[in-house]
Amino acid sequence: MSTEAAATEHAEGAHDDHGHGHHGPEWLAHHFDTPAQQFDAAKLGMWAFLAQELLFFSGLFVAYGVYRSWFPEMFRAASHQLNKEMGAFNTVVLLFSSLTAALAVRSSQVGKKKATGNYILITILCACAFLVVKFFEYRHKFEAGLLPGRFYHPHLDHLTAGPPLPANTGSFFSIYFMMTGVHGVHVAVGIGVLIWIWLRNNRGDFSKEYFTPIDIVALYWHLVDLVWIYLFPLLYLI
Repeated sequence: MSTEAAATEHAEGAHDDHGHGHHGPEWLAHHFDTPAQQFDAAKLGMWAFLAQELLFFSGLFVAYGVYRSWFPEMFRAASHQLNKEMGAFNTVVLLFSSLTAALAVRSSQVGKKKATGNYILITILCACAFLVVKFFEYRHKFEAGLLPGRFYHPHLDHLTAGPPLPANTGSFFSIYFMMTGVHGVHVAVGIGVLIWIWLRNNRGDFSKEYFTPIDIVALYWHLVDLVWIYLFPLLYLI
């Protein structure tokens, strides 16, 4: 339960931008009766959004499962062209970033503004490191001609040693680019939102009574981490 439930200060005579009388702390929206109600509504809304995101990604995972059941040998051969070391590094980076996101929430709960900002900044740096590694992975795929569908034209001198690649290997890389690309977009969005939260924290918008945005963004970031935890073994460790 958020400590927002303990906030009982009233700003007498204050009005918000909509002309409504303020009935609590400045950060309490006029359409909520209590800080606890606002916090619970925000968490419920975020969980509903995350459920939708899981449904979105589930379609990609179903496509992966169907194609892998049709072409298991092709998937095993194609996975040798993925850099397992880079994939493992990115997995560690995201796991660590989830830890720092959780620590940011905890620091905000106890009113440690500087520590909160530092943990958010570390999370942002980890997310950027993830995308940089992904850039180098993608660059290799372009150089090797390992592209989706009809753009699949492998260049033998750029391929990693492994089993011969069947003619339909482009299907694997279509799924690879779709799954990792959509996940990469989520990482980029996460970076933008984390920067926004970091700026607000530096401005002093949060306290141990009000830290809902930090908590909500951390939940989103944990989903980004969770999706990658499934992508890494399914794509890289076949």
